[in-house]
Parts: sequence; structure tokens; C-alpha cells
Amino acid sequence: MTNSALIRPAWTPATIALMVIGFMVFWPLGLAMLAYVLWGDRLDGFKRDVNKATDGMFANCRRSHFRGHARTGNVAFDDWREKELERIEEERRKLDEMREQFDDYLRELRRAKDQEEFDRFMADRSKSTPAPTSKKKKDKGEGLLDD
Repeated sequence: MTNSALIRPAWTPATIALMVIGFMVFWPLGLAMLAYVLWGDRLDGFKRDVNKATDGMFANCRRSHFRGHARTGNVAFDDWREKELERIEEERRKLDEMREQFDDYLRELRRAKDQEEFDRFMADRSKSTPAPTSKKKKDKGEGLLDD
């Protein structure tokens, strides 16, 4: 946690005020604020540990959902299931490729539209602002002088 935060697990005027207000409004809120002040610095490590534990759990769960099923004992069914899962996986790959192609197509459309708008802007700009011309006049036969 940063030390510059207004509400951090430390005895600051803001945390003390929130704790007192919490006790006045509803005593469990004040108690929760007191617990945060006392043990809030441990929340970072606790959060990191929980995230580390659940990340591995959900990743394994997702992988085993499609591939890690135990054999049922029926060879024909297990073979059919494997073929279907492979077919579905191939369809997913095709859909991912199509999505990437569509994203590329949209990106190219946006680029072309931006280029068209830019070209239109430059054309309008060149029409609205006349090219700078220098006015020249003769000064007693000594040549041309700029204003």
C-alpha cells in the first residue's frame, strides 16, 4: 500500500474520523474500520496469496473440463467424445482466425476512413487558404522590392 493514500491502514486523522463515525452510525462499521487500521497492512499479502491459489485452480479446472475426463469404460463413447472435442476445438480455432481476419478488416477500414478524412481536410484547407504571394513593385528602376 502507498503511504500517500488518504485511507490507509494506519492511525491517520481520516481513519480515526471514519472509525468514530462508523461507531456512531452502526457499531459493526466502526469495528470494521478498527480492524482495517490494525490489520489492514496484511491485506496485500493475503490478497496475493489468494490470487496465486485461485489462478492455478481455475486454470486447471478449465483445462480438465475438456480434456481431463476419466475414461467411462465404454470405448466407443470415449472415442466419439474425443473426436467431438477435437472437432469443437478445430471449430474454435477457425472462429478465432475469422475473428482476427475481421479485426484486421475493421482496422483497415478505419485506416482508410481516416486517410479519406485527412485528404478531405487537406483539400479543404488548401482551397480556403490562398497561397502566400509576395507583392512586388518597381522602385525607381532599381529592381524589385518586397513590401
